[in-house]
Amino acid sequence: MKPIQRAWRVVGEYRRAYIALNLVYYGLVAAAMTYVAFNPSLQQSLLSAVGSAFSEGPLSALVGAYGGGKLILAMVLTFVVNVAVGSFVWITLPSLVIPFSGLLAGTYRAVLWGLVLSPTTREMSTAMIPHSLTLILEGQAYVLAMLAAYIQGRALLWPHSAGAQTHREGYLAGLKRSARLYLLVILLLALAAIYEAVEVILIIPL
Repeated sequence: MKPIQRAWRVVGEYRRAYIALNLVYYGLVAAAMTYVAFNPSLQQSLLSAVGSAFSEGPLSALVGAYGGGKLILAMVLTFVVNVAVGSFVWITLPSLVIPFSGLLAGTYRAVLWGLVLSPTTREMSTAMIPHSLTLILEGQAYVLAMLAAYIQGRALLWPHSAGAQTHREGYLAGLKRSARLYLLVILLLALAAIYEAVEVILIIPL
């Protein structure tokens, strides 16, 4: 429990940034959903592109697990993809090279989610009822990954904000705080993967 408590202390230390990131992230999802509701053809084009991306290459295994009703495999693959690609490669890794760049990647994801998941049809509206929890859980994990990117960049550029003296010390201090936050990211994405697999394979077909 102590690692989780330490992670939440980091969130509390940057509470204003955390709240702001939540407002921006979910606000962009809502704004994109509203926009595409008046431009449904854009959503259809994006869905086709997403479908092609998931049907070919390494992500096809994930689609196969869901299509084959392999519940446990779907949970594991969803978790791995979301942690490795969705949070680390997409948000964290760029921020380790270019400060704050993960924030832009995260907001891009929020807009894309809104455009793709907007309940523009009767079928989409029905599916979004159970899928809303997935959207919240995964979104919260990505918000925390964005907070880690913010902390990392702030610690590098303004070392004193992390209790450091030099930029190098600030960078290392930012890494430590980001690692603590990643415990929460991993826990949330684990919960999201379990629920999403159950939702898609067991709930939505009903």
